[in-house]
Amino acid sequence: MRATLQEVFRRGFEAYTRSRRLPRHVIRAARDIQRCRTAACGRHVRVCPDGHVARVFYNSCRHRACPQCAPVRIEPWIQARAQQLLPCDHYHVIFTVPHDLEPLWHRNRTRMNDRLFRAVRDTLLELLADEKYLGARPGVLAALHTWGRTLSFHPHIHALVTGGGWDGRGFKPVRNGFLLPFRVVRALFRGKLLAALREDQAQRRLVLPAGLSETRLANLLRRLGRRKWNVHVSQRYPHARGVVTYLGRYLRGGPIGNQRLISVDSHGVRFQYTDHRDGGELADAAPARAVHPAHRLARPRARPTSRALLGPVRSRKRGSARAGARRTSVRGAPTRFNPPSPIA
Repeated sequence: MRATLQEVFRRGFEAYTRSRRLPRHVIRAARDIQRCRTAACGRHVRVCPDGHVARVFYNSCRHRACPQCAPVRIEPWIQARAQQLLPCDHYHVIFTVPHDLEPLWHRNRTRMNDRLFRAVRDTLLELLADEKYLGARPGVLAALHTWGRTLSFHPHIHALVTGGGWDGRGFKPVRNGFLLPFRVVRALFRGKLLAALREDQAQRRLVLPAGLSETRLANLLRRLGRRKWNVHVSQRYPHARGVVTYLGRYLRGGPIGNQRLISVDSHGVRFQYTDHRDGGELADAAPARAVHPAHRLARPRARPTSRALLGPVRSRKRGSARAGARRTSVRGAPTRFNPPSPIA
């Protein structure tokens, strides 16, 4: 019998909590997943109209991290986002935070999340507003991911960017199917995020982790300013359905599905993941950390950072952009969406 996430929590979570203090949302997530579709969640009865057949079903927990409940939540989100997309090319841009900032992130989650979203938004809008690259305001949907394929802490943002934007008169497409040079995006993003962190440090807004003094933080930010950060700008996709599906599985699904679990026993959990280097399937063994969901079960975040083009369906500006995008969309062979795995 194949392992399930429900079985993982039943076997290991109680023992894990004995020596650790966990956030309330983590305890709730573990409790809900363990109770899902059992008598503890209650039940309902389905009866045919003629009264011939009656069946009892246990209720679902409806938690976003539960593999049994996720499929019901994913498809409606994908359909809703698909209706908002413009009929134009799209680009998938990934912004990754260096691992050196992870200790600071753990102590300042809300502030770091906000700073990351703002840096991504300002980078894309500032560059694409420049006539050198586009000279228009694009539509951007940004989603924060906080783990990698091996479930390790790995904050990064996936941004879905329209292949063009609103220039005040209509929809203006990108030139020659090219969005932005990644080196320019990388340098500006790095500068904006580090500038925001320096400002927060100067205003004493950051909670420093143990072992990181004000002087060491300043030195760390200077070192990171000289390092190459990981930013990935994809080739164009004639439609954005693949990227939206990928984001939907994260935002309305959980960190790991039952199909990736191989086994669970007293020694730990074995699960599958795809190697980003060659696309091969690998297996990883994890002890209790595999059932510790502090960053994996946190509420995901997605922001339409340019609501004019990815906002309400009845927006006048969006309607004009949709008509213009349909006329100017670049035609060509579709690019298959293969979600990259960013490495800081």
